[in-house]
Amino acid sequence: MTMPAALTAERLARYDRPGPRYTSYPTAVEFNDGFTAERYLEKLDDAAQRPGEPLALYVHLPFCAERCSFCGCNVIITRKRGVAERYLDHLEREIELVADRLGQRNEVVQLHWGGGTPTYLAVPEMQRLWDVLTRRFSVLPGAEVAIEVDPRVTSAEQVELLTSLGFNRFSMGVQDFDPAVQDAIARWQTYQQTRDLHEHLRASGIESINFDLVYGLPQQTPESFRDTVARTVELRPDRLAVYSYAFVPWIKAHQKQIHLEDLPPREVKLELFGIAYEGFTAAGYEQIGMDHFALPSDSLARAARDRTLHRNFMGYTTHPADDSIGFGVSAISELGGALAQNTKKLTRYEEAVLAGVPPVERGFERSRDDAIRRDVIQSLMCNFHLDVRAIERTHGIDFADYFADSLHELEAGPGEHGFVRVSPDAIDVTGEGRLFVRNVCMAFDAYLKRHEGETQRFSRTV
Repeated sequence: MTMPAALTAERLARYDRPGPRYTSYPTAVEFNDGFTAERYLEKLDDAAQRPGEPLALYVHLPFCAERCSFCGCNVIITRKRGVAERYLDHLEREIELVADRLGQRNEVVQLHWGGGTPTYLAVPEMQRLWDVLTRRFSVLPGAEVAIEVDPRVTSAEQVELLTSLGFNRFSMGVQDFDPAVQDAIARWQTYQQTRDLHEHLRASGIESINFDLVYGLPQQTPESFRDTVARTVELRPDRLAVYSYAFVPWIKAHQKQIHLEDLPPREVKLELFGIAYEGFTAAGYEQIGMDHFALPSDSLARAARDRTLHRNFMGYTTHPADDSIGFGVSAISELGGALAQNTKKLTRYEEAVLAGVPPVERGFERSRDDAIRRDVIQSLMCNFHLDVRAIERTHGIDFADYFADSLHELEAGPGEHGFVRVSPDAIDVTGEGRLFVRNVCMAFDAYLKRHEGETQRFSRTV
């Protein structure tokens, strides 16, 4: 990917502005404490009335032994191993509480263990968590069973257990192989550690391995990142997530350890993504949704070609479920058009589950308008394509009338610069526009204008 001819420094500045990543719509910024634990229980009861529909489950395992200064995840830093064991006690209580309300609604098509560092858990603790989950939920044949692993701490014994349990998708954080960048973000991980785990997973029969890379980190240069891309291509994981660094020190205070002047300027950051795009597509990877690449044989790539890709809080998936349940601190659930987030505080989480109450702290219930806009944004974020007539049929609207303001905004911005093609039947994000798909989706966001002039809430889009 070379820089689009139309993308002058002035225009890049225009599009490089704070904006959501749209893991949900409305975004978590709109969540509020008016959505209570009692309402969450009611939504679980409603979900129990749809026993034939599969679920997606997410388990948040927040513990890390050390903090990386760039990290934007909800983590708990501790070397006290007993903290994880006590956390499993409370997770078990939450899982039992939710499963009791869901009754016969127990079939799972997607299961994801995220963090933090899920492989912070010892082998017996992993087995225990699996047993707790599968005692109450049935993981369907062919389900996507995924886990995030850290090459620095993941052992052969852990891999052996996970593969025996049926985990079939492994994602490992790499970020960048350059030692200067690793020093700047306080995450030291050698190429050898990454290669050893990758090769061990392959030898164990795992056919879906993802690497996470990040561009826009402190001390990154085009030369250093080109080397990281080349080393990644040598290993040839099935999938790649190439994320734009979200520098949000006003939300994550530890990111203040990173100095703004050490971050690449926006023109260099765009060049870094271009290096990733050129390197990976030249090696046979296909661009999938926002920030992702996959080999043509991978199920994500097949779904993208068929325009059947989906996305939820766990990322892109080929196993959609209308309802998803999140367990653990900060985890988010989506049930019947409602979004519910657990408390981020471990002590509050423990107090709630010990009292037999869902640890839900805030949430949001979508309106009809929210549901319409969510479907539009989901389609664009996943497939770079929107079937206008399908939206009209599903929601009973006249698209051109309903979204007159949004279409005008598109035509005056991304459309003018060749980033989208708009017709009466479809909206397509062009190849040059894919980097700016967040900006395209922002035209359909009814909440952004309400927050204009407020304190910055989102990372930058480029």
